[in-house]
Formats: sequence, C-alpha cells, structure tokens
Amino acid sequence: MLLNLPWTVAALILYNIIAFTSGSGESAQAPFDTQLFSMNLMSGAVWTFTLGNLVLLVAFIALFIEILKSSRVSNIALLDHGLSIIVFIICLIEFLLVPQAATSLFFFIMFASLIDVVGGFSVGLSAARRDLGVS
Repeated sequence: MLLNLPWTVAALILYNIIAFTSGSGESAQAPFDTQLFSMNLMSGAVWTFTLGNLVLLVAFIALFIEILKSSRVSNIALLDHGLSIIVFIICLIEFLLVPQAATSLFFFIMFASLIDVVGGFSVGLSAARRDLGVS
C-alpha cells in the first residue's frame, strides 16, 4: 500500500519539515541555502550543493518514479492518480497561503506534482488505449 502513494509527497514532506523546524526569524529561503558540500571542478569553478538542491533532487527522483508508475493500468493506478491530484492541490494551497512555502524551490516541487498529475493521466490514457486496441 505504501508503494502506491504518490512519491512526490516525499519532497513535500521533506520541504515542510525543513521549513517549519527552522528558526522563525529567518526568511523562508534561508534554511534551504545551507551548504551541504562543495566540490572543486576541473574548470576551476566550485560547485556547491545546498539543502534546497537536495530537496529538488528528491522531487525529481519522485517525479521519475511517478511517471514510471503511471504506465500501469489497474484500479490501484486510478487511486494513485487521485492521490496525486490531492498532493498537487495541497501544494497549490500551501504555496498560495503559507508564507514558508513562498519560495521558488516550493514552486518547483508544486510544478513537479502538476507534471505528475498531467503526465500520469496522459501516460495512463496511452497505456489504456494500447491495451484496449483503440487507435
């Protein structure tokens, strides 16, 4: 059952844990600018990986898994699509109403959940047409 939940909720939960456990005196973006590590590249530039980058990476991985899951045709897939819509609605409401979610990082998480919804229905519809032999 747990594998059938939308994986994009992981990025939403991770974002909220970080945003709401940080100090309230900081800006909404401040905790996500925390540097996790940096690496010197051959070009001489320094690549810095932040906590916000980690959250975005989790969102991208979750979106990839969701697109793969959307190719299933079953009753569980319909439930998964419905839950994905709920995750997107939660993201949209939080983005519009919660000050801690008023960041570009959260917008990208919300956009990933929108892609999950639209892509899930598109891929699911194509898979259903293929299984039914409809052209």
